[in-house]
Amino acid sequence: MSKLSVEEIKAQSRGLRGRIVETIESGATHFEEEEYQLMKFHGSYQQDDRDLRPERRKQGLDKAWSFMIRSKMPGGRLTAEQYIVHDDLAEKLGNRNMRLTTRQGIQLHGILIGGLKEVIASVVSTGLTTWGACGDVVRNTMGPASPIDDVAHRDAQRLTEEITVIFLAKATSYAEIWLDGEKLDLNQTQDAPDEIYGTEYLPRKFKIGISIPPRNDVDIFSQDIGMAPVVVDGVVTGYNLWVGGGFGMTHGMENTRPVLAKPLGFVARPHVVSAVKGIVLTQRFHGNREDRKQSRLKYLVEKQGIEWMREQVASHMDAGSRIEPLVPMTFTTVSDQIGWHEQGDGRLFRCVHVPQGRIEDREDGRHFRSAFRELAENLGLPSIVTPNANLIWHDIEPARREAVEAVLKKHGLPDESQFTAARQVGHACVALPTCGLSLAESERVFSGLLDSVDDILRDLGLADEPLLIRMTGCPNGCARPYNSDIAFVGRAPKKYAMYVGGSHRGDRLAGLYQKSIGFDDIPAAIRALLEAFARDRQPGETFTDYWGRTQEIGPEPDPMQFHLEFTERAARRAESGGATEG
Repeated sequence: MSKLSVEEIKAQSRGLRGRIVETIESGATHFEEEEYQLMKFHGSYQQDDRDLRPERRKQGLDKAWSFMIRSKMPGGRLTAEQYIVHDDLAEKLGNRNMRLTTRQGIQLHGILIGGLKEVIASVVSTGLTTWGACGDVVRNTMGPASPIDDVAHRDAQRLTEEITVIFLAKATSYAEIWLDGEKLDLNQTQDAPDEIYGTEYLPRKFKIGISIPPRNDVDIFSQDIGMAPVVVDGVVTGYNLWVGGGFGMTHGMENTRPVLAKPLGFVARPHVVSAVKGIVLTQRFHGNREDRKQSRLKYLVEKQGIEWMREQVASHMDAGSRIEPLVPMTFTTVSDQIGWHEQGDGRLFRCVHVPQGRIEDREDGRHFRSAFRELAENLGLPSIVTPNANLIWHDIEPARREAVEAVLKKHGLPDESQFTAARQVGHACVALPTCGLSLAESERVFSGLLDSVDDILRDLGLADEPLLIRMTGCPNGCARPYNSDIAFVGRAPKKYAMYVGGSHRGDRLAGLYQKSIGFDDIPAAIRALLEAFARDRQPGETFTDYWGRTQEIGPEPDPMQFHLEFTERAARRAESGGATEG
């Protein structure tokens, strides 16, 4: 463990160089803490196979070190060539599968330290990058996944690309270390000064996402900056902006909690990038650099208030620009458009459900990797990673629809029309064995859990009910559990905190329902909730609205709603005469 803080590591890194090259050339199997922290900026997390730890420890061996490399792709867009290169790298240098992320990227796992340069250089050769996919910078900018050919979707994608270029760190260390000095064609020109990041970068990671109502697939209220276009008479006049969302927290640490983004206001289209830059700069100059658990933008907005935030942002914006009141809009779902759909330009897209985003040839005969390789290689189709970690194949001529479906059928991919609504949208994080933070299983057990949930839903006649269920292996919330209808967050092996009461629209936070529940007890707990819902719901009422109508969940955000169970909070309110905590 380094004696330096992350802020000190960044400051002393020589433009994020550290001793990365020296460590690789030394023949080491992994990086020490300082370089590990810097590698995040280059798009990689250092990991080890935790399943192997006990046996290796008995044998006196070091951990089985490897690396995850994450690619950035604004709005999740991939050409056929870019997809094929990732698939090739997974086969040659990784663990022979890929992981789609809920930030519309691709993760390659199992890379050894000697393969880092080849993987990163290969990704860059396709026009993508891993630079800034992790670290204390603006991460991959998310956009609406559906490739609809209308003004809102086209402009939203353009904006994701604008933001990507503007917020790419200018340091040349990435090119020097991985690309033999060849600059990225993404505004990367010099080490200093960096107008956005200076030499200290941001206090923590920073996330931006754009959704188009009524579909909130990007979960904009979970973002540091959430955005949505406003269209008037066929023209995008500007964007609504929300600020200060974020879901990471720590069990039992009551000053940490999930927060939904708050409305900043409407900004006319010519000034949107200026407003985004103002928000990022406000976080850079005022965010907490002393305590990383308090360093996300959400805590700054909570502490200083939205009016203060609005004033700070306005001070950085273009002359003559202003932040106006939010334009009313409604979101109805965070789901993807699974199945076949028209793009609006005469062509089609096919959204394929990928269980937990894991592209692999499964032992049950569902060969996702082989199917997707064929679609990219033989049919030349481009693809889009969705915010729910599914994959869209698009720009399909109607005459080729049967050919695409034949490929999916040949490789055993299921017919999603037979799925429950809950299975179509449910998601789990990677967790064990590679995530060093995971306290419990998530990805490896979630599909089995959904099998049990499917049985319950069909038994109760609720197969088509929108129900958002998510699971994570730790409280950092990578699968965005805290605004789900029902969520499970790892506390210890086979033990989870159970949260209930979010929304399939993504616009309400859940509350702690049960502090610790065993994995084997989860189906019975879900059945009890759904039996009450089926019995007491009003006509046409969703679980989201039923819960909001029948449960006293208190004001939001209430810090205690994530650390105290419903029953304990209710007792406290009763003792205090109805006053809320917080």
